[in-house]
Amino acid sequence: MTNKHLITPLIPELCCSNIKISLAFYTDVLGFEIQYQREEEGFAMLQRQGSHIMLDEISQKRKGMKRVWLSGLLEKPFGRGINFQIKTSNVDALYSNIQQSGANVFLPLEEKWYRVNDIDVGNRQFIVLDPDGYMLRFVEDLGSRESLGCQRMITQ
Repeated sequence: MTNKHLITPLIPELCCSNIKISLAFYTDVLGFEIQYQREEEGFAMLQRQGSHIMLDEISQKRKGMKRVWLSGLLEKPFGRGINFQIKTSNVDALYSNIQQSGANVFLPLEEKWYRVNDIDVGNRQFIVLDPDGYMLRFVEDLGSRESLGCQRMITQ
């Protein structure tokens, strides 16, 4: 395995309270694969369809690791104020798996169109919370269309 296959332009590193619980959720429920892990540090690099996430157990760091990257008190739910958009090829199958697992769905499956300049881009999407409360928004691309907002401006 070469390092060039592990690095993408942005890889979030999420603090987690229990690496075993988080790994089970990300692998068994969401379908991520473990690229590598350092069990002694409570760390894992995950990937799913080209998206990468690092998990880092904070309780391990407090018990003897000298490097801790926390700028303040960390309280659940972690990741307040952020959601991670993760592209997927079959959002319906993933949503079904999440429902069957009993995971905490924050936003049910929906079709949503967003204006981007003079076009609308569409997603089928939902948001699920991971065991520490991070918002994970899985999306399947629906393509683009002429913006309905632009059509309204033209007819006025």
